[in-house]
Amino acid sequence: MASSNFSVDIAAWAERTKKRMEEVVNLSTQRLAEAIVEATPVASGELVNSFRVSVPPRQSGDTEGSDEGQPVNLAGLSAPLGGMIHMGFTAPHAAAVEYGKDGQAGQGMVRLAARQWPDIVERAARDTAD
Repeated sequence: MASSNFSVDIAAWAERTKKRMEEVVNLSTQRLAEAIVEATPVASGELVNSFRVSVPPRQSGDTEGSDEGQPVNLAGLSAPLGGMIHMGFTAPHAAAVEYGKDGQAGQGMVRLAARQWPDIVERAARDTAD
């Protein structure tokens, strides 16, 4: 009898842990995307409005993902644990703004946000605590 309750308790703990891990991943990804968008200069709005987030289709042929990307709304992406999420800009001048061009310094919005990743994940883990 005791092992039956123990098994149920372990299964419930494992399910809660998986759900929390998914919450941390989704919240961390949302915050990373927000950090990139917030650091993007908004001269005409073209660059910031070209920021896209997508989840590639699963290898099994599942068409749940999208290669085209969509405006930043991670709620509908449903990225599986261990899955990939693609973030990037579609505007042709995005690389010039990120890295600089013709002696002009780049803004580094993606690189600066990427450096924050460990802190973003740590805050998301704290914010999703049971």
